[in-house]
Amino acid sequence: MTRLPRVVVAAPSTGQGKTTVSTGLMAALRRAGHVVSGHKVGPDYIDPGYHALACGRPGRNLDPHLVGEDLVVPLLLHGARTPEPADVAVVEGVMGLYDGRVGTRGFSSTAHVAALTRSPVVLVVDISRSSRSIGAVVHGMATWDPTVTVAGVVLNQAGSPRHAAEVRSSIDLPVLGTIPRDAGVSAPSRHLGLVPADERALSAESLDHLADHVAAHVDLEAVLALAATAPDLAEDPWAPEAVVRRPEGAGRPVVAVAGGRAFTFRYAETEELLRAAGCEVVGFDPMHDTALPAGTAGVYLGGGFPEVHVGELGGNEALRAALRAAVLDGVPTVAECAGLLYLCDTLDGAPMVGALPATAEMTPRLTMRYPVATAVGDSLLTRRGEQVTGHEFHRTHVEPVRGDTATWEVDGEAVGFGTASLHASYLHTHWAGHPHLAQRFADAVHARARDLAHG
Repeated sequence: MTRLPRVVVAAPSTGQGKTTVSTGLMAALRRAGHVVSGHKVGPDYIDPGYHALACGRPGRNLDPHLVGEDLVVPLLLHGARTPEPADVAVVEGVMGLYDGRVGTRGFSSTAHVAALTRSPVVLVVDISRSSRSIGAVVHGMATWDPTVTVAGVVLNQAGSPRHAAEVRSSIDLPVLGTIPRDAGVSAPSRHLGLVPADERALSAESLDHLADHVAAHVDLEAVLALAATAPDLAEDPWAPEAVVRRPEGAGRPVVAVAGGRAFTFRYAETEELLRAAGCEVVGFDPMHDTALPAGTAGVYLGGGFPEVHVGELGGNEALRAALRAAVLDGVPTVAECAGLLYLCDTLDGAPMVGALPATAEMTPRLTMRYPVATAVGDSLLTRRGEQVTGHEFHRTHVEPVRGDTATWEVDGEAVGFGTASLHASYLHTHWAGHPHLAQRFADAVHARARDLAHG
């Protein structure tokens, strides 16, 4: 049994201030001397970036669709003990409390994760446009599902003490805090949501302002007391070394992982699985580095916003040429979403790597889906007919949508570019839920390193 004080921060709908309150709560608790583990319900990469800044450790995702229900608690416990045991875990929800994968009656919703993890819920409610009606909203949220424990409320965007008092009088749950309006603590957004923390270059001063704001208006001791009511968890923590293997007698070949401001999206467990499989993970910045890391035997290009940085990416001719040569020479390469765009010939007319016979452009249409994808054929990562769960979230289009061998069939359409050494598509997958993908990539990297060693 594992003792882990924890709370889930939820809301009646998106736009209520979950990220602001969650991140501020993490930062305030950490500043008060606690070791805090930050988590995010759903597939989102951006919010965990803010959590990492606030907690000083990787932000983690909890998503039953991506990893399966049985792994949610083990991943929570793994994140809470890595790199050191946390005193408390704060889990930020997604959308509205009961909003999940469409057509599944709330699967992968915040409520689903709260029930799986047996965690009390703190409901953040924007009260700027209502008063006593808030009481009805809170009552409905708290009584809708008996498996979910809504145990406290934070009132956000209060207009005045009188306004807040009127709202408080309508609520029959503990009010843990009332936060007044303050435009200075909101995070800027653009075409796919919040601007990633890595791009904002948040200073310690701005994070302190957020921590000050939450600490001044939320009863931290009451939140901790609520977190302490969470029951012990019987599951064992997830361990990457238990689900992948390292070849005996092998060295540690280098996997070059794209980072910097253009490539900010990847799950922390991806790198942990690669290390457990005997790889050395080395970061590089496609905007500024002129060569791949020395000894590169594999390349991982995750998600991000290359469309925002086409000038810098296109202008780095040396790195584009080095990466194109590596891909065409058969260096095992995985490219998800932003990585797919970067490997194209052009993106919005700017030159990219040119390793794929395709072009990419921004489009007014947002693609957002949460599918079960089927492997079309054998490739670096997959074998024909295998299924994985994943997600897509982009406002770009690649033409053509597939290569000679597609990677996935998604919603009846064959998409992506796959070969024995390449896997490139829009689909994001969480390798903790599909560790065989990490194993195949690592095996290919080890094989590549052996070939290089033998000349």
